[in-house]
Amino acid sequence: MSRWDLSEQEWDALDRMRFATTEAALFRNVTIILMTAAGRTKASIAGDLGCSRATVDNVRQRYQQYGREGLRRAPVPGRPSRATEKYRAVLCQVVQTPPQQMGYGFSVWSVARLGQHLKKQTGISFSEDQLGRLLHQEGFSFQRPKHTLKGKRDEAAYEQARQELQDMKKKLSPRRPTPC
Repeated sequence: MSRWDLSEQEWDALDRMRFATTEAALFRNVTIILMTAAGRTKASIAGDLGCSRATVDNVRQRYQQYGREGLRRAPVPGRPSRATEKYRAVLCQVVQTPPQQMGYGFSVWSVARLGQHLKKQTGISFSEDQLGRLLHQEGFSFQRPKHTLKGKRDEAAYEQARQELQDMKKKLSPRRPTPC
């Protein structure tokens, strides 16, 4: 019996673990162990799953040391983010609220204005770059607003003036000589 022979119970437990997860890394890691137990080579596993051979080695090693729990993603090192779930909830709520409803004189949030408002509301400040990353992570996109008068002007009068301008341009254009 080799070190990669799995009992039927362990195979079933890994298979249930693989299909119960929504985490891509855990799915990949369990698949690596199952493919290894099926006799696949490191190179073929890495090629089929689109990962490196080192990843296959690391997953195998963690499985041997820690069992099934070694296949889960390790906690992220470092201090926890200041962008807590509560902060992110406030961020999402504020972004979806027009600034004028909050008493501001502008009609569109900029990242800088949003950051200032959130600092007043939560006491937590981020740089514009970091706030932009947080917005992106929450599924929001941002760009400079395009200011137009569309919807605020008399469209019929605008169209009439545009047509008159076109007519004037045609009258003023120099006549080209016709070829003989």
